[in-house]
Amino acid sequence: MVEIYQKIADVSNNGREAAVCTIINTKGSTPRKQGAKMLVYGSGSIEGTIGGGALESQVIKDALEIIKTRKPSMFSHSLLNAHGMCCGGKVDIYIEPVVRKLNLIIFGAGHIGKSLAKLACHLDFTITLVDERAEMTDDLGKEGYNLISKNYRRAFPALPFSDTTFIAVATHDHADDRNIIAYCAKQPRAYLGMIGSKRKVEIAKKTFLAGNILTEEEMATINWPMGLDIKVQTPQEIAVSILAKLIDVRSKIKVPYA
Repeated sequence: MVEIYQKIADVSNNGREAAVCTIINTKGSTPRKQGAKMLVYGSGSIEGTIGGGALESQVIKDALEIIKTRKPSMFSHSLLNAHGMCCGGKVDIYIEPVVRKLNLIIFGAGHIGKSLAKLACHLDFTITLVDERAEMTDDLGKEGYNLISKNYRRAFPALPFSDTTFIAVATHDHADDRNIIAYCAKQPRAYLGMIGSKRKVEIAKKTFLAGNILTEEEMATINWPMGLDIKVQTPQEIAVSILAKLIDVRSKIKVPYA
């Protein structure tokens, strides 16, 4: 049982599609009893068992549907009447999609990037920090982040872009910021923001329009300057304003299940 809880935690952290099936009540003769669990992945593969046979086959089908709808539900089964299982008991199974942590990708391990990462790790974000500068990332190995120590262009293929991915761009180079924004604006995500002054943002917008890189509609989905519009000065204060914006966006999106 301990192992399956670890598997569920792994799913929550890595974003795989999955649902947990738990026997919550039994009556009569049944192959497994109350509390038995099975983890069903989006591929249809499983960890654990709730009894095998025709019952388990149906539960896997139900779990795959729960993964699609993202709505937990309870299913009652009469083993003899519904599945032709001679043990003949009844079993109630609760199926729920696995809630996953949201991915936060931070480009830039400078003062603001590090401060944002340290704050966000306490709020159920799985953090990926991208920066090729070894001198900026040497002290991050034990912080619990996914650290990608390479140029952002080489990092792109390994990044977890999805409709629940949050992206914060805060590198040390304005041109790099623009290039990252240009790429990420074309990717699925829940949030995309860039650090900088209003002048920096205006220059970026003009550059994108002049080069037919991004449209007005695409740029309207970007939060720039990044964060809430409050008076801040220090990197820590700026990070708080960014994180507050992320929390606000997170509160308005669909509950994220794996």
